[in-house]
Amino acid sequence: MTDWTTDSNEALSISLVRSDKDKESLAEDETYEDFSPSFTYPIYGEDEKIYGYNDLVIDLRFASGSLAPYLSVNYSEKLPSSSTVDDVEGTLSPFLPPGYYEDEAAFLMRIEEDATTFKPHGDLIHTYTRPSPSALGKGKGVAPLSPEHKDAVVYEVYHATWKTSGFREYHRRMQLFILLYIEAGSYINEEEDQWEFVTLFEKRKRRDTPDVATYHFIGYSSLYNFYHFPEKVRMRLSQFVILPPYQRQGHGSELYNAIYAHIVLRPDVAELTVEDPAEAFEDLRDRNDLKMLLSNAQFMQEGFGSDGVGGGVSHGGGKVIKGKSRGVNVNAGRVGRGKGKMGPPAEKGWVEKWRKDLKIAGRQFHRLVEMLIVLHLDPADLRAERAFRLQVKERLYRFNYEILVQLEKEERLEKLEETFQSVCEDYSRILGMLR
Repeated sequence: MTDWTTDSNEALSISLVRSDKDKESLAEDETYEDFSPSFTYPIYGEDEKIYGYNDLVIDLRFASGSLAPYLSVNYSEKLPSSSTVDDVEGTLSPFLPPGYYEDEAAFLMRIEEDATTFKPHGDLIHTYTRPSPSALGKGKGVAPLSPEHKDAVVYEVYHATWKTSGFREYHRRMQLFILLYIEAGSYINEEEDQWEFVTLFEKRKRRDTPDVATYHFIGYSSLYNFYHFPEKVRMRLSQFVILPPYQRQGHGSELYNAIYAHIVLRPDVAELTVEDPAEAFEDLRDRNDLKMLLSNAQFMQEGFGSDGVGGGVSHGGGKVIKGKSRGVNVNAGRVGRGKGKMGPPAEKGWVEKWRKDLKIAGRQFHRLVEMLIVLHLDPADLRAERAFRLQVKERLYRFNYEILVQLEKEERLEKLEETFQSVCEDYSRILGMLR
């Protein structure tokens, strides 16, 4: 049977196809076609296996901007039809919007038509630019370029809701990426009006006609708003995906920061929360939230006094092991008694005021404050180290109260200490990623 069994992750090939003119603008090493999914179990079952074929290729292509889909299933051999042979297309097709292309020539014509006519749906909320990969290949460096520069690639972030004209249909095309790239991801209910979306696109000039620019999909995030007493909403970031050809290039940080900046400016939103984040997203969130706080001169000055601003921060990743702080080198100064509101221990009223102003969820903001204290902690100040330890353990005790309260006192203290050390090790790792 193994001779006729195929791994569905390997069989499924995904492409973001550009028009011929747009391909001419790409550098030699740029490719947006023939990449693989991370997961196919929502479609082909927990084992992610397809039975009944040899040399199976599931060719799933999307127009790079409009995401008009094309599906073709190819193989060298197939077992005679029976109930044991899997229906490859029939299993996948319900996850695609109706009317997907099966004729390759018609699909390629659609790509050419959509290339210059497709525009993102919604309101533009953020842009950033980078030199095109072909310009980098000429040794032009990585300095930011103005959007008008011939070698600039512009990236645009849009906000949309179900009420945005044309977006509901567009969402039906892009939602498949949630199943393929987010573990335990699932389609959302279109009947729930509380959903909002933020999409990210590349806007690339054509080489021979630089006055013509076309859009190419990179990724998106979905958010759900809950009622927050008395008259606001709490926005929960639910899904977040950047497609593989664009990963590890900083686009995830740009999308997250655009979402956060949009939320902060909205008077109807009380705070931004995140639903069950994966570890990679938690790291992305931590890095960007920390950079945001470190760049906030007023927050840092109030938190650490005159030593909290100026000079920047240079470090090797602070960590606390066996009650000692090690490996921290902070040009901006050290925490000492009476230096600022950050203590330690941090002044709770001051922390809560800033948390509300910055619209960051409680647990996340307290973790950020603790990391900043570690970053500034003086290993010679034993009082500050003890105060920091108590501050962190108090938060951990409250967060894990229902579990800890069931333990004997000695075991409770032991578990708290183990958790404290684990948290501090993680803080060291995260702080080491800051640049």
